[in-house]
Amino acid sequence: MSFIIDKVDLLKKSGPAGALCRSPILGSMSLTLSVLPDEYAVCQLSAEAGVPVWATSGELWSVTGAPGEVSVVCGAAAVPPEVRAQRGWAALRLHGPFEFTLTGILAAVLNPLRDAGVGIFALSTFDTDYVLVPQEKLARAVEALRAAGHTVTA
Repeated sequence: MSFIIDKVDLLKKSGPAGALCRSPILGSMSLTLSVLPDEYAVCQLSAEAGVPVWATSGELWSVTGAPGEVSVVCGAAAVPPEVRAQRGWAALRLHGPFEFTLTGILAAVLNPLRDAGVGIFALSTFDTDYVLVPQEKLARAVEALRAAGHTVTA
């Protein structure tokens, strides 16, 4: 069984024109990102598990089925205590939409985070990408992204 379900509160989305541009100073991609307000969790369910109701609430959630497991990303507050989960993630939304033909979008964000020693968990939707970083490293992540020429808003 394989399935992917993603939902974003599209009413709150504000993908401004020009969210993607080339920086003449850096010669690289300059992106706009927003920090989402909640704490997120990455959860693992058995491959036979259905989609639990708690997994599909909140502003950002994702359920991915793959051989051997079902992974859930959702607000940490919604996750029952008995579920195997890694809590404490902050979410950054890249302002899209991005054409499927564009290359290097995630690399433009992930490379500065790698260089700053910030681990990530990435999600993609039809229009855009989300990068989760450990909450305790959020300030370092924002600093690294801004130093790389990106705009990050809270």
